[in-house]
Amino acid sequence: MKYLLIDTSSSNVVVSIIDDSKVLYEYKKKIDSDLASRILIIIDECLRKCESDIRSIDKIFVVNGPGSFTGVRIGVTVAKDIAWALDKDVIPLSSLELLATTPTDKKYIVPLIDARRGNVFAGIYDKNLNLIESDSLINFNILSSKINDDYELVSYDTFEKSIKPDIDVIKVINKHKDDKKINPHKLNPRYLKLTEAEENLIKNG
Repeated sequence: MKYLLIDTSSSNVVVSIIDDSKVLYEYKKKIDSDLASRILIIIDECLRKCESDIRSIDKIFVVNGPGSFTGVRIGVTVAKDIAWALDKDVIPLSSLELLATTPTDKKYIVPLIDARRGNVFAGIYDKNLNLIESDSLINFNILSSKINDDYELVSYDTFEKSIKPDIDVIKVINKHKDDKKINPHKLNPRYLKLTEAEENLIKNG
């Protein structure tokens, strides 16, 4: 089975081509602008580097959040379009679970994404990616009060005592490769947070 993994939930973009349990090619770069116009070019580059064709892909794994509103939408839209046009299976992944594949000697892994105003998107996972505490939007100080030296903080953002991610795409795909596919039209972003416009609408009644 050949897989395409897409993560555009942050400026640290990941696109991987995997054949069973082997990474054929992987793109991991920080992109601060023009992602919408570049993502298809990046996917095409990855396919060409491993002498593959998009039609040879059996399943598409796409991160559908949480993370950047714009970034998540870009990845989800691309995955939906490819899956629908070529009748490919598509499976959503959590951005936090992907971060939690980072190797560590600690018992638990706490992936973090800065959500501003003192809040973070966070979850708690064990080394087998079992979910100990569900992904959520939480105040960072409240989260910090719940954890100790058994927990490894992992984030692209800067937090005290956090380490940078070293993502293992094989680990997350092995866990989810037999997940039930979803209808591409029902694949939606998973933000865990209202947009600023939605917050203002609720505030103003």
